Amino acid sequence: MPDTAVSTRALVKRYRGVTAVDSLDLDVRRGEIYGFLGRNGAGKTTTIRMLLGLIRPSSGEVTVLGRRILPGETNVFSRVGFLVETATAYPNLTVRENLDIQRRLTGSPTRTVADSIALLRLGPYADRRAGQLSLGNKQRLALARALLHAPELLVLDEPANGLDPAGIVEIRELLRSLADERGVTVFMSSHILAEVAHLADRIGIVHEGRLIEESSRDEFAAKARAFATDAYTSEEREQALLTLDLERYFLARTDENPKSGDA
Repeated sequence: MPDTAVSTRALVKRYRGVTAVDSLDLDVRRGEIYGFLGRNGAGKTTTIRMLLGLIRPSSGEVTVLGRRILPGETNVFSRVGFLVETATAYPNLTVRENLDIQRRLTGSPTRTVADSIALLRLGPYADRRAGQLSLGNKQRLALARALLHAPELLVLDEPANGLDPAGIVEIRELLRSLADERGVTVFMSSHILAEVAHLADRIGIVHEGRLIEESSRDEFAAKARAFATDAYTSEEREQALLTLDLERYFLARTDENPKSGDA
């Protein structure tokens, strides 16, 4: 479909008899922020690695920006920026040097290095070796690399990892502006319910490899309020809506649909 950036059909990944992703159907619209929410081990990273062609599905199919992802597919990924699992960089090179390598690999203009440093507020660290950065600034560098070539699609695995509260707000505002002003599609995974609820246009909840619920931000907020009303005392409720216990929420959603397995 022309207005779909990412789709999966009956996507399955098994490892030695363990089903990490189970019959997953996704449709991510162009220009939206899609929050892929689940506990650690729910299958989020496995799904992302299949979207990016890093691992092969056991069955099913993946389509990214109109291209079916098959072994050897590379062309479409020049239009995709990504951050998977942990922020990586050449530790003995500076922030600027790391970004310049990325610029050369993607064929981007020279000015994109300075633009990315400014966008992620890495100016004070531009000439510092990446190995000397804090975890939060390593995450900023990884995001700068993902954004350097102005991708149409961003695939981000736990993008707020290591950031302090102010940094989380900055990244949230950056991703929102990319979607609203540039039409960039953002597919982001997280295990932090509040992070996704504040940012995503639509939210898909994955549990033990299955998509068990999908809703708009407003629909999700209404469900969260209803859950908090049922699960917490009146004294706990206001705080609970800010830091909703994801474990209790998932248990409430999945008690009637038990399934073994891990990712």
